[in-house]
Amino acid sequence: MKLRLAAAALSATLAADTAWAECKLALALALDISSSVDAREYELQMEGLAQAFESDAVIQAILTPEGAHVAVAAYEWSGYQQQDLLADWTILDSEPAIRTFVSRLRAHRRPYAEFATAMGKGVEFGALLMREAPPCKRRVIDVSGDGQNNDGVGPDYFVATGLLEGITVNGLVIQGAVPDPSRYYEKYVLH
Repeated sequence: MKLRLAAAALSATLAADTAWAECKLALALALDISSSVDAREYELQMEGLAQAFESDAVIQAILTPEGAHVAVAAYEWSGYQQQDLLADWTILDSEPAIRTFVSRLRAHRRPYAEFATAMGKGVEFGALLMREAPPCKRRVIDVSGDGQNNDGVGPDYFVATGLLEGITVNGLVIQGAVPDPSRYYEKYVLH
């Protein structure tokens, strides 16, 4: 069920404007690997993204209209100084390119699991990564995670500084934590 929701959310993000003829979307995937994320939740994030990108609906959304494409990058975030690029900007302009990106996601192994949840720094990393993105009509960061910021400033700080100007920030909440992180994402992460 959760994997289908991820595919539906990704498909909606990709299909928002199909009239753009070249790069219609720069999408940064921000994966939480803080200490609160257990092995099951990490697998949910990685396999959820892989399955979403393999779905017919998402592939069609990426490749429609003909000649359009999406640029995607993926990174992991956790503590205040732990943000690591998993896949640099990759142009998804064909089904083989999409499948290669999925293979890269599946081949990656989590480097560590002992740091706090510095979501603000994770969002800042995504905003700075957007400066290196190809020119695209839309810029989106999809932040997944299972908790609230507990290390340094939160994402709202970077909204206030203007760093996220022109960037949409979505939240992919992994539920089950107490308190439920959904309200935190609604108030402080979504932009």
